[in-house]
Amino acid sequence: MTPPAVASPARPLLAGRAAVVVVYTAAMCMNGLDSTIVNPALYRIAEDFGRPVPAANSVETAFLIGLALGLPVAGWLGDRYGVKRVFLGALAVFTLASALCAAAPGLGTLAAARGVQGVAGGLLTPVGMTLLFRAFTPEERPRLGRILIVPTALMPALGPPLGGFLTEHLSWHWLFLVNLPVGIAAVALGLTALRTEPEPPAGRFDTRGFLLATPGLGLLTYALGFGPAHGWTAPAVWLGGLAGAALLGLAVRNQLRSPEPLVDLRLLADRSYGAASWLALLTSAGLMGALFVLPLLYQAARGATALDAGLSVFPEAIGLMAASQVVDRLLPRLGPRRLALPALLLAAAILAALGLAENPWAVRALMFAVGLVLGTAVLTVQIAGFADVPPPAMGRAMALFTILRTLGGAIGIAATAALIGALGDGTDPTPYRLALALTATLVAAGALLARRLPAQGPPPPPEG
Repeated sequence: MTPPAVASPARPLLAGRAAVVVVYTAAMCMNGLDSTIVNPALYRIAEDFGRPVPAANSVETAFLIGLALGLPVAGWLGDRYGVKRVFLGALAVFTLASALCAAAPGLGTLAAARGVQGVAGGLLTPVGMTLLFRAFTPEERPRLGRILIVPTALMPALGPPLGGFLTEHLSWHWLFLVNLPVGIAAVALGLTALRTEPEPPAGRFDTRGFLLATPGLGLLTYALGFGPAHGWTAPAVWLGGLAGAALLGLAVRNQLRSPEPLVDLRLLADRSYGAASWLALLTSAGLMGALFVLPLLYQAARGATALDAGLSVFPEAIGLMAASQVVDRLLPRLGPRRLALPALLLAAAILAALGLAENPWAVRALMFAVGLVLGTAVLTVQIAGFADVPPPAMGRAMALFTILRTLGGAIGIAATAALIGALGDGTDPTPYRLALALTATLVAAGALLARRLPAQGPPPPPEG
């Protein structure tokens, strides 16, 4: 008999919950930071490799292509091989790919390593959310979400100023080296402290859906990203875009007919969830396009340093964090439609004004307003869109929502890069201003979809 063993599980359970928060937060900080940290360094990367600035966009496009490849299979892989194993494996690959990015001898190698980073990042977000939700009960999650939104909101906006600082004072290689100590420590902690949980049956893998949707998304993202640099008439670009669109068309048909689809497109038939998902695509296109254009505008057209260009967009994070603290109070009073629709229109006006602002403090004030107003709309849309999604469909709904949001980011960067490349990427600010006007148009178009959101908001949380 060994009576002392009865009390032993208490401490590991507490340590396991704390470890989940630490490892998940570290992974999301790395993933969020790397989505924007390279933007202010693209000008320097292009110079170092002797390539035009639009060609350096391949570094970011490769990351988005990788995300598109990893997202559709994340849920099935977690069920099949275990959430802990897939999450830590993806985190280890992400960390290794960061080292390869730092050591890249050329632009092609750097883009390839960024693509590997993107695949791992595409697995991290949905699988990591599953890991987190298993550790905390539904009653605990709202309070936890308010804490975790700080690193997940802060890191993407911290990326440009940090990227500018490292590029200016050290080198662009340090944009990726900063991931190594964090990633290694997080993987080591996860291996020793995270618990292995039994998984539900993975079900039949939708092979046809995988063979259609995954390369379709990748080829379409490739065409969108590389078209501005290589020309839309280049065979690899237009053939890739045509093949990607054809494969996605076949994938849509397959997903609608399959009893166990890899991506359940039928969820888009829900009025609120469908509107929220397409809104996520448009707002992501507008925001990611703006974050791509603004640092280039201040470096190429206005002679700013990489650090100054990065600092110009950092206040967006502060505005987003402020929005996260007020949405839960405003939403029950105003309802999703009355809160999101004017916020989208106001955000579009602010994005258009950004191209005309010359004073650095005026730019920072406008970026804070973008974070506050557009952040309010984005958070409102996400809450309203998932309000009626049943728990069994939550994982598939989150995967589809993330795919559309990621595709929107690729479209926004590709469209703005194409516009700048077509009109000239020199010191003339006009192409950059028109590109920012395009991002404003994308966000304004979302106001039409916002009319499909519910008029009534959720009931306010109980007191205490």
